[in-house]
Amino acid sequence: MKRASAVLGSLTFLVLAPGTVMVYFPWTICRWRLGPPLLEFPPFRVVGVLMIMAGLPVMLDSFARFAMQGLGTPAPVAPPRHLVVTGLYRYVRNPMYVAGLLLVMGQGLLFGSSRLLEYGLFVWLASFVFVVLYEEPALQRKFGKDYEDFCAHVPRWIPRLKPFEHRS
Repeated sequence: MKRASAVLGSLTFLVLAPGTVMVYFPWTICRWRLGPPLLEFPPFRVVGVLMIMAGLPVMLDSFARFAMQGLGTPAPVAPPRHLVVTGLYRYVRNPMYVAGLLLVMGQGLLFGSSRLLEYGLFVWLASFVFVVLYEEPALQRKFGKDYEDFCAHVPRWIPRLKPFEHRS
């Protein structure tokens, strides 16, 4: 896949998949209306805003890396040609999913929506199942030893403190 096609494909997938899961569905759940702060604790709103502010650039950076370095998209129908192990992928194997969880849970805290937090838990569980049952085996088949080495050094969900230095 050429870089321009990868960028266009990644942008399209960004709007369709994360756009639906992390923007449209949360909007349908709470209409982005401020409810009372969860547990009557207003600082949760600030935490929610910080989570959203942290998640958005992580999501955008991850998608850009798939297109620019991986020469593909995050979509299973047009996967990257190269294993992406730079940027935030040096700290955590799944920064897109971590970012998505930050975005959904951040909205739940910001808007005071327990239903949105419940939805966030469902999103995490669905992501976990997808990653373990489909994505990791597919990446193992495609990238072999490089992916094994990556998995051995980079955690799936909780970022490591020291960046992984990939040598190919």
